[in-house]
Amino acid sequence: MRPDRRSLIGGLLAAGALGRPARGASGRRLPDLPRPALRVFPAGPPAAILLYALAPDALLGWPRALRPDERAFLLPEVAARPELGRLTGRGNTANLEAVLALKPDLILDAGATGETYRSLAERVEAQTGIPYALLDGRLESTPATCRALGRLLGREAEAAALATTAEATLATVRERVAAVPVAERPRVYLARGPRGLETARAGSVNAETLALLGAVNVAGEGGGLAQVSPEDVLAFAPEVVVALDPDFAAAARSDPLWQGTPAGRAGRIHLVPSLPFGWVDFPPSVNRLLGLWWIGARLYPRRFPEDLRAIARDFHARFYHVAPDEAGLDRILAGTR
Repeated sequence: MRPDRRSLIGGLLAAGALGRPARGASGRRLPDLPRPALRVFPAGPPAAILLYALAPDALLGWPRALRPDERAFLLPEVAARPELGRLTGRGNTANLEAVLALKPDLILDAGATGETYRSLAERVEAQTGIPYALLDGRLESTPATCRALGRLLGREAEAAALATTAEATLATVRERVAAVPVAERPRVYLARGPRGLETARAGSVNAETLALLGAVNVAGEGGGLAQVSPEDVLAFAPEVVVALDPDFAAAARSDPLWQGTPAGRAGRIHLVPSLPFGWVDFPPSVNRLLGLWWIGARLYPRRFPEDLRAIARDFHARFYHVAPDEAGLDRILAGTR
């Protein structure tokens, strides 16, 4: 038996249900557990990061094995836990035999909560007998999601502390952005990949940080990822480029194409920090809270004057359970691996 996500969606329609779990207004799916979950299988990277932040001891492993540069900023014993594969998203590799062998108390997913994902959760639960929680992965829902997971794990106090930090960050960002006149909000391009020609449209989970900071996404509306051409880049005329790939960011600073944009001419091509996890785009989990401070300081430096080193150090201590030293902070903020 090696069913992957596609076969589960298409082939488990006949599986018996274990009872309907509670669903909140967002469509999230919360099983009724007889006792707090102590062993949790993360269905994908966002769930793994969320679970690590709240209860690292409950994390059975990672969707993919972490690299040494990522492990350096996490609890060593937890960071070294094995690769489990993933049940959700592109490149799903886990199979139910492997899940069952680990004997988890709970399967956790965090992300989109539409009918496709709810149906998948119900079918996996029916096939395995393991409760499956699907939590809202939107950045703005982080406080509620932390609290929901805290209830499932019996970690309400720890969850409340993380939720309060998230609430304070989101409230600060909303307040400051609301004071920025619409005409002063910069035109921003999110550059993905080694050539920078993949981007995320407004409405995509990949562009949530830009949206919360009031940036004008030059790639337009519609959600999802898009491939663009050099001609598109010039037509977009971004005032700021937020780059995810270190090789692209280095090359773009001398590439005539990118130097032909307002962002290039103004020296506003910025490389996103990505250790141990990306601050802006992937994986879309609690790690993006740091990205709000980072992008805010680049789009509105006078409105976000905080010491980013101090914010990063505190976030790492709270969410990653390890406070980096000064050399570690230098490495994190440089954005390079």
